[in-house]
Amino acid sequence: DMNDLILAVPITEERPWLVFGACRQGDADVFFPDSKSQEAEALRICATCPVRDECYAYAIEARETYGVWGGTTEKQRRRLLRRSA
Repeated sequence: DMNDLILAVPITEERPWLVFGACRQGDADVFFPDSKSQEAEALRICATCPVRDECYAYAIEARETYGVWGGTTEKQRRRLLRRSA
């Protein structure tokens, strides 16, 4: 299960905020979408997440290339990173 995979990474030191993420509830596979409907569902969940800003900052800093992070899609982050380069 993807939730277990996410927590397998040592998060307590690097990303302690992750345990408070709305993505911890339900199916984490939604955040690595295969369809636009899954992507839309992930973005809806992110919209109410209490650690969305921290997640977004992490995704930009780590240059996450896959998945929905901090309320952004892969395409949105690529565009943002290109603009800041």
